Amino acid sequence: QVQVVESGGGLVQAGGSVRLSCVASGRALGHYVMAWFRQAPGKEREFVAAVDWNSKTYYSEAVKGRFAISRDNAKNTMYLQMNSLKPEDTAVYYCAADASRVAVYTTARDYDYWGQGTQVTVSS
Repeated sequence: QVQVVESGGGLVQAGGSVRLSCVASGRALGHYVMAWFRQAPGKEREFVAAVDWNSKTYYSEAVKGRFAISRDNAKNTMYLQMNSLKPEDTAVYYCAADASRVAVYTTARDYDYWGQGTQVTVSS
């Protein structure tokens, strides 16, 4: 079992950048597919990006080319570098972990472990 805690959110102007961190404890990060999801008010939780056990990365079309996901297994930490932010990126961002190692999933129900979320607000 793993516990994950996000940090790094805040208020940023459109066009700016923010880096989110997700620190894992309880088990090595390398055992999991790690992902970021986000949820805006009144909307469903949506996939943002994922990194698998070979560090291959996956992105939603909404963030491709602007966001970068990475993992540092030595620090048991995952990151989301968010550039060229837009007001529509405003949401609570969640870190998630999947232990199945079957595939990289883009639906929230396939992830077993979740953090508490960190708010990112992009002003126009």
